[in-house]
Amino acid sequence: MGRYVVRRLLQMIPVFIGSTLLIFLMVNVMGDPIAGLCGERACDPATAAQLKREFGLDKPLWQQYATYMGNVFTGDFGTAFNGQPVTELMATAFPVTIRLTVVAILFEIVIGITLGVVTGMRRGHPVDTSVLLLTLVVISVPTFVTGLLLQLLLGIRWQWISPSVRNGTIDELIVPGLVLASVSLAYVTRLTRTSIAENKRSDYVRTAVAKGLPRRRVIVRHLLRNSLIPVVTFIGADIGALMGGAIATERIFNIHGVGFQLYQGILRQNTQTVVGFVTVLVLVFLVANLLVDLLYAVLDPRIRYA
Repeated sequence: MGRYVVRRLLQMIPVFIGSTLLIFLMVNVMGDPIAGLCGERACDPATAAQLKREFGLDKPLWQQYATYMGNVFTGDFGTAFNGQPVTELMATAFPVTIRLTVVAILFEIVIGITLGVVTGMRRGHPVDTSVLLLTLVVISVPTFVTGLLLQLLLGIRWQWISPSVRNGTIDELIVPGLVLASVSLAYVTRLTRTSIAENKRSDYVRTAVAKGLPRRRVIVRHLLRNSLIPVVTFIGADIGALMGGAIATERIFNIHGVGFQLYQGILRQNTQTVVGFVTVLVLVFLVANLLVDLLYAVLDPRIRYA
């Protein structure tokens, strides 16, 4: 296990460098950030040259990237064009988005896996058909439509919740978390259902039933444990996707998290902010995938890492 972890950590280094390089190049070719600093009017040549020297934009791209990566390893993600360090923006944005992501993941695990087990055990029954139709509707409807609809009904018409998030506490993030998790929750339900239905016909399940084990133990200890491997893979990859893809949800509910900062950075062509936040998201993806691989051995004792 130890050798496997070390090998995976070493593999993460070129993946991290390649991902951040690609992001850095894409962000820096999407427009002229200096033009955004001067508003609607174009900057005069002297001001533009001064700003480029100040932010290091007068250097070649490879040199800018090398300088950026050197600063990243010291904990310096640069300075936004408004003069605020990117790390300060991260300190205020990431805690909110992490809480929002935790709420969304809990919805996926509790509701998605529960519905998947129920429908997988009763495949072909009316409850199975109803859940399949419901999840298909959820997948088909865009997230921003679901968010606006819940905000209109629960926040404005019925006044059960506040239409916008103020402090970013857990209770305020329940509805936004449900909106953020809605599509992924539907996929988790369908994935769990399919895995349960397939493994239910396996020899080890029939053997456990023939031995007279209680139904609950057969489902939890034998059937569910082996069926969760593809589900855990999806949820692990979904952690980073939820954090980076919360732009629509955070805009709808006025949540000043990672999605909000990324939107503002892209809108204002603030390359330092966008690259800094996406760099951290890349690390979240890599760490989440590593933890998922290690969790495989916990779920299935037959899996061993050399």
